[in-house]
Amino acid sequence: MSSQCVVLGITGGIAAYKSCEVVSRLVKAGASVHVVMTKNALEFVQPLTLTTLSGNPVVHDTFQLPDKWEVEHIALAKRADLIVIAPATANIIAKLALGIADDMLTTVVLASRAPVLLAPAMNTVMWEAGVTQGNLRTLLGRGWRTVGPEGGVLACGDIGAGRMSEPVDIVAACEEALAARDDLRSLSVLVTAGPTREALDPVRFLSNRSSGRMGYAIAQAALSRGANVTLVTGPVSIRQPGGARVVHVVTTDDLYREVTSLASSHDIIIQAAAPADYRPKAAAAEKIKKQPGQSLAIELVQTPDVAKAVGAQKKPGQTLVGFAAETGPLVGNARQKLQDKSLDLIVFNDVAKVGSGFDVDTNELTFITADGAEALPLMTKREAADRLLDRVLRLRNEKAG
Repeated sequence: MSSQCVVLGITGGIAAYKSCEVVSRLVKAGASVHVVMTKNALEFVQPLTLTTLSGNPVVHDTFQLPDKWEVEHIALAKRADLIVIAPATANIIAKLALGIADDMLTTVVLASRAPVLLAPAMNTVMWEAGVTQGNLRTLLGRGWRTVGPEGGVLACGDIGAGRMSEPVDIVAACEEALAARDDLRSLSVLVTAGPTREALDPVRFLSNRSSGRMGYAIAQAALSRGANVTLVTGPVSIRQPGGARVVHVVTTDDLYREVTSLASSHDIIIQAAAPADYRPKAAAAEKIKKQPGQSLAIELVQTPDVAKAVGAQKKPGQTLVGFAAETGPLVGNARQKLQDKSLDLIVFNDVAKVGSGFDVDTNELTFITADGAEALPLMTKREAADRLLDRVLRLRNEKAG
């Protein structure tokens, strides 16, 4: 982010104290930081602190005369490579959704074509309120990005979502926003992620070791490139990507129902989920008790093949991507899936390899198409996600051209 101009808006929330560290980290990363404060923000942080940290005068009064003559809000709006609002209160989100420009910060935002990143921070009830979520959806629909909020104990004593993300995460989101591409802006992308669970009894279930990290990385990468993203996710312990429509499922039947109903409205469908292939024929109504010295036999039946069902209803112009997680170099199995399920691309990985299995942040993938295979070196799942999206776009361009 060397020499790029970041306009940091600070609003009136207790989390404003964290904004000082955001400024410091942005400056250390090489950004030129210009701080704009609302009137209420002045009650929490002094401009002198932020001027010292940023090395630039802090702007907070629309009618304040600048050191040299220029219309300040227009100058900042044109100069900005990125506008970040941290904390972003419910009030500022509402005003921006309606296009209200009644102070310096809202005026700068409305006058700028720069991308905008929001770091929401507010009481849990305010965050979950329908009007706040509606306002946020309006802004996300304009291509704005969010980071957080996090869950935990809030300053008001409530426990839940609403705590502003940590400065290190906000700066990472800034770097991502500044490096973002818009090559998926006109496309809708459906991503599946995580495992499914099949009940054995009210206490136990059959599942697998999928963490969902690969699917979530793909969803986040697609969002960063401007796509309209729907994420259908099994039970995982990962923070939802801000800006995606998220649909939660538990069983393979749930996954089948949601994906087949959503598939027709998406241009690209990437099925990174790991659905269970079998389920108990009948789940016990009560917890199964251990009988001393006796074994337990469970009859399993196949679950529906989600990828095959999606392939059967494939529409012209759609691009379908599947995943094949194997324990060994069984590329032939992946090629068979490509044909049987009407896929355009299948992503193969050997989960037995070190660094390429479950619960790690790296992967070593091979992209298999009808024309051949492309092996990638070990890389982070986010890097692999972008490489996958690059390959999908190449496929689409080849078909269109």
